[in-house]
Amino acid sequence: MGYRSTNKTVYAAKYHIIWCPKYRRRVLVGAVEDRLNQLIVEVTGEPGATVLELEVMPDHVHLLVEIPPTIALSRLVGLVKGRSSRVLRQEFPALRRLPALWTRSWFVGGAPLDVVRRYVENQKTAA
Repeated sequence: MGYRSTNKTVYAAKYHIIWCPKYRRRVLVGAVEDRLNQLIVEVTGEPGATVLELEVMPDHVHLLVEIPPTIALSRLVGLVKGRSSRVLRQEFPALRRLPALWTRSWFVGGAPLDVVRRYVENQKTAA
């Protein structure tokens, strides 16, 4: 297992996060999917998190991310969901008709890292 470090800590904090559009609408396709991928990588990098795996399905998102212990997981999810919603709704007029892009909820789960990594990698082939 690889460890990362800051000035004061050594860590290996990896999280599998899942969230979906409001009413599980299948709107994350085509150019929206591509732009969402870019936004997630961009936003997670700002506070120092690292995307390990990312898969955008038409009706949900799987993100495997490593986060420094100085960043609250809820803050990172809020940043990603907030910025992606605002930017996607600005850039894609079809999304503006939705009352909100994302649900307020999200899931973070625990399983062995190799199991989660394979699960996220194989989402598209399994669907």
